[in-house]
Amino acid sequence: MSPKKDVERNRGNRLGFWIFRTAVRIFGLRGAYGLLYFVCLYYVIVDRAAVAASMAYVRRRFPDHGIFRQQLDVYLLFVNQGESLIDRHYVAAGGSAIDLELVGYEKIQDHLAEGQKGMIFLTAHVGNWQVATTALAKLNRTVYLMMRPEDNVAVKTALNIDSEQGTIRVLYTDGSLSGVVEALKAISQGGIVAIMGDRTYGSNSLEASMLNGPVRFPYGAFSLAAAARCPVAVLLSAKVGVKKYVTDLSHVISPPAGMRGNKKAEIAACVQEFARILEEYAIRHPYQWFVFRDMWQGND
Repeated sequence: MSPKKDVERNRGNRLGFWIFRTAVRIFGLRGAYGLLYFVCLYYVIVDRAAVAASMAYVRRRFPDHGIFRQQLDVYLLFVNQGESLIDRHYVAAGGSAIDLELVGYEKIQDHLAEGQKGMIFLTAHVGNWQVATTALAKLNRTVYLMMRPEDNVAVKTALNIDSEQGTIRVLYTDGSLSGVVEALKAISQGGIVAIMGDRTYGSNSLEASMLNGPVRFPYGAFSLAAAARCPVAVLLSAKVGVKKYVTDLSHVISPPAGMRGNKKAEIAACVQEFARILEEYAIRHPYQWFVFRDMWQGND
């Protein structure tokens, strides 16, 4: 098995989720978090492919840390991701004690109030985007998640990724035109289309600079924005307390609007702006970066 395939394998399983669900019920969130220190130590020791992929980010984010400190950095990344997974289950199971603060709400509301058209939210594998979507109920708009079908049954069942709850819907990208037609229709009807923007999965991409190195990001969200003539708001969440998250929507990128010859350059500028925003996030919340891929070596 190649290192890349090893990194990409799904790590969730029914037994693991059951153990953490039980721990949350008996000991609360803090008690469930306590189990992570042992589980994540196991993964740091055994899952060398995941450690190597994480180290690509750690070396760029903490260039002054020595090898032992960098191993600790990877461990803290694993622990924080574990807390994120537990929080997702807690919210999906109906836990109401999570405090969700929405930053940039007024800017988004002003756009939505201008007409019937919706907009695009562009997010990444940082923080806890699943929990962040629950804060979007305040916008009183249907949110369509553009995503690949979740192929890990344990994760799908525990986190309700595929279920249509309330105003959350799913647009799968494995069908005709990768869901573009459905997304354009949703935006035209006032809906919000949320797209994961940090992995290419073989789709068209453009190069940008982030953490002192070149990376490639898919630009489909900005092409969609140009077609729909709507802005793109970068959706980022950060855990700032045991039961508190901040969802930031304050970064709004205008859609490319130039002629055909200029549009590619405008889209490239949008991609670079997205990379800049992600870099800023990594500086502020270094241990909530859950990409777990060497973005500077190649692309997914």
